[in-house]
This record gives sequence, structure tokens and C-alpha cells, in this order.
Amino acid sequence: MRVLLSTYGTRGDVEPLVALAVRLRALGVEVRMCTPPDEEFAERLAGLGVRHVPVGPAVRTLMRGAVLPSAADLARYRTELVETQFDVLPAAADGCDVLVAAGLAQIAARSVAEAAGIRYVYASYAAVHLPSPHHAPPPRPGWAEPDPGTNDNRTLWELDARNVNAQFGETLNGRRAALGLPPVDDVRDHVLTDRPWLAADPALGPWRETPGLDVVQTGTWSLPDERPLPAGLVTFLDAGAPPVYVGFGSIRPPRDVARGAIEAILAQGHRALLSRGWADLDLVDGRDDCFAVGEVNQQRLFGRVTAVVHHGGAGTTVTAARAGAPQVVAATQLSDNPYWAGRVADLEIGVALDGPTATADSLSAAIRTALAPDTRARAKALADEIRTDGAAVAASLLLDTVR
Repeated sequence: MRVLLSTYGTRGDVEPLVALAVRLRALGVEVRMCTPPDEEFAERLAGLGVRHVPVGPAVRTLMRGAVLPSAADLARYRTELVETQFDVLPAAADGCDVLVAAGLAQIAARSVAEAAGIRYVYASYAAVHLPSPHHAPPPRPGWAEPDPGTNDNRTLWELDARNVNAQFGETLNGRRAALGLPPVDDVRDHVLTDRPWLAADPALGPWRETPGLDVVQTGTWSLPDERPLPAGLVTFLDAGAPPVYVGFGSIRPPRDVARGAIEAILAQGHRALLSRGWADLDLVDGRDDCFAVGEVNQQRLFGRVTAVVHHGGAGTTVTAARAGAPQVVAATQLSDNPYWAGRVADLEIGVALDGPTATADSLSAAIRTALAPDTRARAKALADEIRTDGAAVAASLLLDTVR
């Protein structure tokens, strides 16, 4: 059996599919994987014996700017990515039995699978990406905003569908016609299917039943990380009380937010641990109560910190929750970040902030709340409910689906 896995995005988009690839290979499945061409993804897959198929421009290059590209540039970039997918995916899918696509950016994937006569599975990493009256669509930069005061979720999802059609409809149907396939009226629902998979933890990000969607929630796709922590980091951790971790992953946060969090932590008498991330943050200034690290094993690290301040990425949120660490989510207004911030607040395992508007005072208050005994107790209790078998569940289900 051969499987093609396809996604486009940062490490948070790629790593869940890596976990699925590893579980599939353990079951004797041959796996190929489409990701951005960034060297770190190519090296990661090569080390696992998974064939890497690069698609689209390097993500790190796109994430370097301090502000998002213009709406016109985003529209052009999205269209070019779809064209590239139609050019690359057919050869990658050749000889495969099923294509698993993760993320709405995978506009071409279902059509490629349809033309090849193979099965297609769509996977989402957060419930907020699937249409439901129980929540609003996530922010999609560069697309038309709803009228002020519009707060009916059904109306907002209808607008979201129109935006997706406006962006992708012409390109998708033009390429489908060239493949001898009929046109698609609703691009978004075509990509999602009526039976999408949800690779999110049921305790942290549950799906609420919605007519028209038969969602299969498998749990988060992740792998145990056995890498040791760097020696310098271990020395810092051993030298005092557990620090508060601050990190924003692939996101470039407003500098005032990162610095404000560090200053608030130190002002309250706690030690701080800063992850440089893709923005290469360095705000330590030689202090012995603050330490900066690059990419490390968060699974091992978060068990040794007293709280986690982050941007709201799905992977960071679930890793902190699994470690029982309280969270302060200074969310960017991108993708599922506000959703995960809301889940942390709803579960009362931390505090949600709007990252772009966070102030020194709001950060200070949020950190104080996160470190309160009641918050810590709730975070510890939730940790026992977080599952670790999502990728294995998905791999077995995928084999059953094909058979």
C-alpha cells in the first residue's frame, strides 16, 4: 500500500503529517509526502526514510516580513500555489492508493485524487476550520471582512464559502476541465468533503455535532520526542526555580509583546526562558535569570517550566496541556490561533490575549493569573485527559478505509 500525504505551511502544519507517516511506515505502508521545499522539512523526512516532494515556495521566506503581504500579493500567491499543486501532485500520487491532504491550502488535492481514481481524505488540525453553527470561521488574511455587527455563525460561514469560491473557483474548475472532471460549485466543501478527519484532542478541542458533516476525530497526530535538552539549557533549569517559557514558533510577534512578556515575568520574581523561534528573538540582555534557546524538545522542556506564553499554535497548545503547564496565549489574528486561545480560556487552564493589542499591564495580569494555584490545578487535571495515540488511530483507520 502507498500513501501520499500533502500539506503546505510551517512546522505546525508539517509535523502532524510526519507523525502519521511514521505510524503508517510501522504498519508496512510506503509513504510519500508533499511539503514546502524548506531544507528542514527535507532533512526531517530524509531521516525517516520518507520520500519528500517539494511543492511551492519556501515558507521561511514568506514568514520573514514583519507584516503580512498585501491582499493582491496574497491572492496571487494562493493562485500560484494551486497551479503548482496541479503540476506536481499527479506524479507524486502515481501508484498511490490514497491521498491525505491537511489544510485548506490543498485546493488541488481532491481533484488529483479523483483523476487518478484513488481515495481522498481531508484532515483538519482544529475544529474551527470546519464549518459549524457553533463557531465562526477563522481569520483569513486578504479576504473580504463581514459587515460590522455580523455575528451569526451561519452567515459568516456563507461569506467564507463565497470568499473561497472567489479566490479559487476559476482556477480550480479550469484545471478540472483540463482533466476531464466536472466543475465544482462550492470549493471549500469540495476540499473538506462531508466526512473530514479532525486531528485534535477531544479534551482540548472537541468537535460539536453539526448536520451535514460526519467528522472523525482521531486525536492529535504527534510522536514521542526522546531528544535530550541542550546541556546549557539543563544547567539553566537546574540553577533555580522552574522558569516561565516564552515562544512564538514560526510567527514574528510584535516586539513589544515578546519583550513585555519577559519583563512582566522577571518583574514578578520569576525566571524566564525565551525561544528564539523563526523570528530569531533575542531579548535576554545578559541576565542570569533569563535564557534563550533555539529549537528544542518541547515535550521534555514543558514538564520543567511553570507556565507557557505562546502564540496559539495547535502543537504548542496541546504540548503544554499534556505537560500540565498553565498557558498565556497572546494570539496572532491568524488561522486557528484565536481558537486555541479561546479554548485555553474556556477550560480555565490559562489566559487568552489578543496578541497585537496586548500591553505590559495585560501581560502582567495574565501571567499572574496563569501562575495562580487554581489555574495550575486545572491545568494539571486536564493533562491526564490528553490522548497520545491520535496518529496511531489515524494510521489504522486509513488502512481500514482503503481496504
